[in-house]
Amino acid sequence: MVKNIASYTTLALTICFILSVSLSSKETMDLSKYSTKGLDLNYTVRVDGIKDGNLLASNESFSPYLGKTFVGFKEALAFKESGGDYFSVNTFGYLGKYQFGKETLKMIGIKNPTKFLRNPRLQERAFIANAERNKWILRRDIKNFVGKRVNGIIVTESGILAAAHLAGPGNVKKYLRSYGLDNFADGYGTTVHDYMKRFSGYDTSFVKPNKKAKAI
Repeated sequence: MVKNIASYTTLALTICFILSVSLSSKETMDLSKYSTKGLDLNYTVRVDGIKDGNLLASNESFSPYLGKTFVGFKEALAFKESGGDYFSVNTFGYLGKYQFGKETLKMIGIKNPTKFLRNPRLQERAFIANAERNKWILRRDIKNFVGKRVNGIIVTESGILAAAHLAGPGNVKKYLRSYGLDNFADGYGTTVHDYMKRFSGYDTSFVKPNKKAKAI
């Protein structure tokens, strides 16, 4: 009888302990007081240098790792050109994030360089339009040379488009058709070969050849 009472007592104490722990856990796990209402939970990588509050000049979402995507291509090229600064003007007068010359801007429909420099969205459109125009001009060279080795590097479409941005499509044609012997250099000594190598292997299929491409 005493043994049974002791067993019941032990069981009762065990049940009380379990209930105590359970109630304590429920208290610590009560999240009813917390809410994400009103919080902005959609984060993007900040684009430094934009002074008009427009953090995203294009409609694309940025991520810390862009890899070999088209966005990765244009952001890597922009970083090399200007450090990604939309308001940069270099010592030769080239403008913006992608360092456009005034004559190139005219060809893609932009006649006001001051307005261009103040408009990040327009700069993004200019980059696309210029790439489309260059791809049309270089379409045969892309077909004939991509995958071949020229001057020690494998030619890729993204390398060709990057070099055309630097030197113009005419100088890229000369480079490819001379198999690297005619290697244009800009005012800072950067060559077609440098850009062909540095920007190889990106996915530029997004860019469609367009003879009449305009930013405006």
